[in-house]
Amino acid sequence: MAMDRTTGELLRAATRHSGARCVALGLVNVTATAAQLLLPAALGRALDLLLTHSPATRWVLSCAALALLLTLLDACETVLTGTLDARTTAFLRRRVTGHVLAVGPRATARFGAGDLVARVVGSAAQAGTAPGARAALLAAPAGPVGAVAALALIDPWLAVVFLTGAPVLTLLLRSLARGTSACVADYQRAQGRIADALTEAVAGARTIRAAGTADRDTARILRPLPELSRAGRRMWQVQGRAAAQATAVAPLLHLAVVAVAGLLLTRHRLSAGDVLAASRYAVLATGVGVLVGQLSGLVRSRTAAARLGEVLTEPAPPYGDRRLPREGPGRLELRGVTARRGDRTVLDGVDLVVPGGTTLALVGRSGTGKSLLAALAGRLADPDGGEVLLDGVPLPALPRAELRAAIAQAFDRPALLGTTIEDTVSLGLASPARVREAARTACAEDFVRRLPDGYATPCADAPHSGGEAQRLGLARAFAHGGRLLILDDALSSLDTITERQVTRSVFGSTTSATRLVVAHRASTAARADTVAWLDGGRVRAVGTHEQLWRTAGYRAVFGTDGETEEAAGAGTPAGAAANAWADARAEARAETQAEAGSGPEARR
Repeated sequence: MAMDRTTGELLRAATRHSGARCVALGLVNVTATAAQLLLPAALGRALDLLLTHSPATRWVLSCAALALLLTLLDACETVLTGTLDARTTAFLRRRVTGHVLAVGPRATARFGAGDLVARVVGSAAQAGTAPGARAALLAAPAGPVGAVAALALIDPWLAVVFLTGAPVLTLLLRSLARGTSACVADYQRAQGRIADALTEAVAGARTIRAAGTADRDTARILRPLPELSRAGRRMWQVQGRAAAQATAVAPLLHLAVVAVAGLLLTRHRLSAGDVLAASRYAVLATGVGVLVGQLSGLVRSRTAAARLGEVLTEPAPPYGDRRLPREGPGRLELRGVTARRGDRTVLDGVDLVVPGGTTLALVGRSGTGKSLLAALAGRLADPDGGEVLLDGVPLPALPRAELRAAIAQAFDRPALLGTTIEDTVSLGLASPARVREAARTACAEDFVRRLPDGYATPCADAPHSGGEAQRLGLARAFAHGGRLLILDDALSSLDTITERQVTRSVFGSTTSATRLVVAHRASTAARADTVAWLDGGRVRAVGTHEQLWRTAGYRAVFGTDGETEEAAGAGTPAGAAANAWADARAEARAETQAEAGSGPEARR
């Protein structure tokens, strides 16, 4: 029921968006129907005058004028229908795309990327024909109704003969609407599954080629194809059966009307012109084929709109109107945060505080919820329980613009949006000078300057490795600014030297923002002010890297054998090597803090 209401509201909004064109199309259709109803009467009158050798010039010219008018109206209908469908499709695509982006990752998790693309592209185009089909369908019954009324004016018996078959035609149209709706829904669902599987395969094309599983993955992508074929055949069978039945009934009714008209002609109750007019009106009255086509189009468009309505029923996160403190340091706090994915509880009652201006590294084995916690901190997702606060303000209470201005984020696989390199770093929010400064901070300026047009190089023409893409993503986060910087494994593809240069910028004094870093390398964790160790959906411990390193379970997170580290205390060669490694890490961290002037000693 809720989805039906959403679908209805969506189609009404689309109709209002092009209301003037809908009205114009309706008027054109009504005018064309009126001309079609006048033409048989004019033809009949002209025939009677010609047969009696009376002056018929005015009626012949009237017939020619009506024929010319119908030609012009048909051209107008074609233009109006095309532009109306295009405008409505564009409106629906903007509406659904904006909602998908507002919902965020939850939309992709529910529907799948490929299915969403299929809905935004294919379903929106099909649903875009709904206002035009509705305008045409509203005027379409006027033809048969007016034709029956004209038959009654010629002679009531003609209308009575035709109306004997009207219930059959009504049942045909009702059966068509029901059968087509179910078939079209099945067809579009199968299309969505194929599109989703194809999107996954395109994203993993290198893996598929390396594994040599192209044939198997092709079969997996096309697995819904038989279902698609069955749904398509059922759809055409329903429409073909309805059209066949209509074409079987319509000629019988037409012949019956013409036969009665001929009988009345022999009894001198009708003229030859009346018989001609009655024959033409019978054709108009039995124009079920037109109604079948228009009704089928409307059913398909409404079914497609229902698929768009499913996307719109996924609620977008709400925003508030509270403001952040003007001089807030960027203190991040998680209070009793619980987050689930499906039936699994990934984070369970997490309490965590990141003091303003400090760096906290999130450490844990794969699947412990590090990226999910980072997403909650940046409000890319909302917790199922508890709350996340920035400078004492719950994130949902902030306006969208202020929230996004306060938090900058970088990811392991950044999406390089925008037309040029400069555009993808600035996203239209940073000045050219700030873009270049951020690129230098992220060690990206050297390779950007080597591109054919530097910062003006189109993203599609800019070859870049995974590490270069990460540096552009980091530059975008640095250019964004804000009081909280979140790096979700955003250093994983960097080489050792570049990583050290970038981490000096991230953990040094180049920014006063609070930094939350998802760390997979011990070297990254060693440079952070504090480390939060996630284990089993909870924060197992919080401390410096050196403090936590004494725990075998923490060392195991980085793949270090606990027995080897314990042997280090006994002075074994392996232990000496481990101690040397730990001393080197501590020395590097101390060196970075001394250079940056932002470590705990410097602050004290």
